[in-house]
Amino acid sequence: MAVDVDLVVPLKPPRAGKSRLRGGLGYPSGDGDHEALVLALAADTLAAATGSRRVRRVLVVASDPAAVVGLRELGVEIVAENGPRGLNAALRQGARELRRDDPHAVIGALQADLPSLLPDDLDAAIAEADGRRAFTADRQGTGTTLLLSSAGGGLEPRFGEGSASAHVASGAVALDVTAPSLRSDVDTADDLVLARNLGLGPRTAAVVGELCLLG
Repeated sequence: MAVDVDLVVPLKPPRAGKSRLRGGLGYPSGDGDHEALVLALAADTLAAATGSRRVRRVLVVASDPAAVVGLRELGVEIVAENGPRGLNAALRQGARELRRDDPHAVIGALQADLPSLLPDDLDAAIAEADGRRAFTADRQGTGTTLLLSSAGGGLEPRFGEGSASAHVASGAVALDVTAPSLRSDVDTADDLVLARNLGLGPRTAAVVGELCLLG
């Protein structure tokens, strides 16, 4: 039987996130527009996560909590990143904090750039994992958008270039679930177009429309 999941979502400061996306979009006003888009991507991702029937808690580990404090209205918890810096370190920190409250929980790591994410797609991946350490690859098949621990087991994140292969090598099961919105992370302008074709969340759609970022 699939169990409920406690998720960790790492967040850089919006001004520093998504550098490749910044280079591919013509922002009308500059850095403030980019920050607004990065925050919108995260907000739609988090709203879908908190709307999932299989997600119990969502913990955001932020390197600049003040910059993302408004995300609390979505029902997430926010803690400051401490100790070693970097994506995997932030995920390990969040996993430790969640594990202290429930040693037997399934812990998940979710990327914050999934603006088309549907709760049903997230639910389907969690159900398919069925308590195993498992992951969902991005649409290219090389990256990872969701990593799940086994019940009470280690998360062992290996995010970064080639993370799908790294997670397989470390014993995680590659999920074959059809969940296009969970596989469509946004790193580039082309990714944003594909996400729009799937259907953007309301916050990202509003920013994209207001700034006329896509033709």
